[in-house]
Amino acid sequence: MLTQKQHELLCFIDDRLKDSGVSPSFEEMKEALGLKSKSGIHRLISALEERDFIRRLPNRARALEVLKLPEGGVLEITPSNVVSLRPETPVREVVSNPAPAPAANNDVLEIPLHGRIAAGAPIEAMEGQSALSVPAALLGPGEHYALEVSGDSMIDAGILDGDFALIQKTEVARDGEIVVALIHEEEATLKYLRKDGGNVQLDPANAAYEPQRYGAGEVRIQGKMAGLLRRY
Repeated sequence: MLTQKQHELLCFIDDRLKDSGVSPSFEEMKEALGLKSKSGIHRLISALEERDFIRRLPNRARALEVLKLPEGGVLEITPSNVVSLRPETPVREVVSNPAPAPAANNDVLEIPLHGRIAAGAPIEAMEGQSALSVPAALLGPGEHYALEVSGDSMIDAGILDGDFALIQKTEVARDGEIVVALIHEEEATLKYLRKDGGNVQLDPANAAYEPQRYGAGEVRIQGKMAGLLRRY
């Protein structure tokens, strides 16, 4: 049983592979289906993979293979907006004896790379159009983006200058979590969050730096740290 969007995405991927031999990008899939974010595409692809309609080839960010397509039946729109195949509908195998889908920790996802974030004195976090390929095992549920770390104020937390912080989008965080904090709607920094009554304290993980204290209205949470990527 496929939802309407899953069916649309499967057909779009298959058409593109037949036309060019190359999987469409997540941005192209997002535009083709009229979605607002790539996280919706990630969920659709995962659902199609679980149902053995497609598989993702390991260690390649844009390698999708269509394993089977619905064929010969009449699609029905159910009240829950689910597209299902009639019981007698045959399934056309695109490849014979397909290899089993790779484990999730071999999958690679592309997430937006939004410039640099300070692990020191606050600097501007720039919005960018680049993407970063990240092992899916480093990410949890939800929508994510990446920021390149600048500075050494979080060094005792194992976060070094030049690392890529993997951030889960959220506007709320618990005391003690590492967050992306936007200060005065202008500058962003990566720090431990400490709540002190009506104030917010942003703590570094380096004794050479002092904690930063602000009123609650001066700081807005833009995400919390979900993982770290380091290139050697």
